[in-house]
Amino acid sequence: MRKKDNVFSCKNGYPKQFTAQTTTNKDGYPCYKRSDIGEQVKVRNAELDNRWVVPYNPYLAELFDCHLNVEVCSTKKAVKYLYKYVYKGHDRVPFNISAEDRNSRDEIAQFQSRRWVSPCEAAWRIFGFDLFEMHPLVLPLSVHIPDMNTVCVRPYERLDIGIASGVYAKTQLTEFFRMNAATDNGLGYLYGEFPEHYNWDASAKTWSNRQNKNSMVGRLAFVAPSEGERFYLRLLLLNVRSPKSFTDLRTVQGYVCATFKEACLKAGILEEDDAASICLAEATEIQLPGALRRLFATVLIFCQPSNPAELWRKYYPALSEDFAQKYSGAESKIKKLTVRSVEQHLEAMGKSLCGCVLAVLMDNNDTEIDRTKDIQDALDAPIPQACIDSRSLLNPAQKEIFTCIMQHIVEGKPGAFFVDGPGGTGKTFLYNALYAEIRLMNKIVLPTATSGIAAANIPFGRTAHSRFKIPMDSDASLACSVSKQSSLATLIKEMALIIWDEASMANKQNLESSRPSVTRHMQ
Repeated sequence: MRKKDNVFSCKNGYPKQFTAQTTTNKDGYPCYKRSDIGEQVKVRNAELDNRWVVPYNPYLAELFDCHLNVEVCSTKKAVKYLYKYVYKGHDRVPFNISAEDRNSRDEIAQFQSRRWVSPCEAAWRIFGFDLFEMHPLVLPLSVHIPDMNTVCVRPYERLDIGIASGVYAKTQLTEFFRMNAATDNGLGYLYGEFPEHYNWDASAKTWSNRQNKNSMVGRLAFVAPSEGERFYLRLLLLNVRSPKSFTDLRTVQGYVCATFKEACLKAGILEEDDAASICLAEATEIQLPGALRRLFATVLIFCQPSNPAELWRKYYPALSEDFAQKYSGAESKIKKLTVRSVEQHLEAMGKSLCGCVLAVLMDNNDTEIDRTKDIQDALDAPIPQACIDSRSLLNPAQKEIFTCIMQHIVEGKPGAFFVDGPGGTGKTFLYNALYAEIRLMNKIVLPTATSGIAAANIPFGRTAHSRFKIPMDSDASLACSVSKQSSLATLIKEMALIIWDEASMANKQNLESSRPSVTRHMQ
């Protein structure tokens, strides 16, 4: 019981209300049937009726000689409640260690992360009882294309000896092929069904007949459609029984296909772009052209259509509808804008039209198409009027630096310049003048700074970590996450000047991280 506003009430909501039938409340808990039978029992000088009875099971109460509160599990919340205790981890409690001198507490140094083990859990672990059980057992099955399997070399193993003996070439898949090849008509199992009848010895890398009756389920490794041939290999393994080799897996009706994808199409496992075409057809009825182009790029990457050119030809009118209305009659410009829009969506996902077998759409002589989204954003960025006016307000020292830097940019010569001076002497003012002058030449400037506050003082400035993808943990890696095919790599290639404010405050490793990628693209 608890007291609130001078009134005692039960924290569990007793007494309950009389109800004619059992129902479920809005929280998912049952409201049991409680009939008003008119009977009352005197307990501790209080008259209690049926509304005060706690749900119980007479059989369990008599069996265990104690009271058990029994509740009906009628919703999915009961499953979440049970799994919460399985996956929430060990019990934890916040605590700290206080020194006698409370005025000089170092909370970071005093922080402790410890586990508390109850006597029941300690006894369970001492006796070595199982903490969990999985039934049936699941065996992950590797899926790899020929000679592209993962090899694990332990520190004490000799790599040359392992390669010479052929141990590293043995995998679950290759041994599955060998077991089928040893029989005239194969064993008659799918790759996923094989662990139900044979046991895999990871040390010897062999399959053997399963002696025990414990059931085991095989699960093929997940492969995304964007992985190409490996994805189609997995489709074949899920549908073809008793394959004897990779070549046998590519053989359909006596014809050896050149690729796994061709084998899937010939065997009827993979439909000829029907799903992708139906998806685009439905989208054209409800989506705007901009969203449709984004969907088209997504289909190219994740659905791997066998004939992307045919999909482009079929849905080009819907993809270019907005540009066709804006530039009526200019067919060449409409196509260029549509191709560039799709290319920008692909770049955002790390791909390009060339990688999606649509390089024919790209015009090598058209510089507009070659511009990535990052380059276009950098060229479309407005130039503040204050930066334009700062060119005529430079003092003699600033003009000397300005002229030297601009001479290198105009002549296309590489160079690195360090501008030093106390705070308030006009370094940022000089950066703004350089930004405006180069932008007026329709060239790209990358204004960066070590801190976010300094970056805010430069037009469209960003921190060096954000611009060059510098790793936050320099001890773990010094490589910037900039791939050669990315839009950022193309932007760095096209830039004319990099401004790095407060570079002297940056960590030495940060400068070493960004220098290789920047200098490589400038050469």
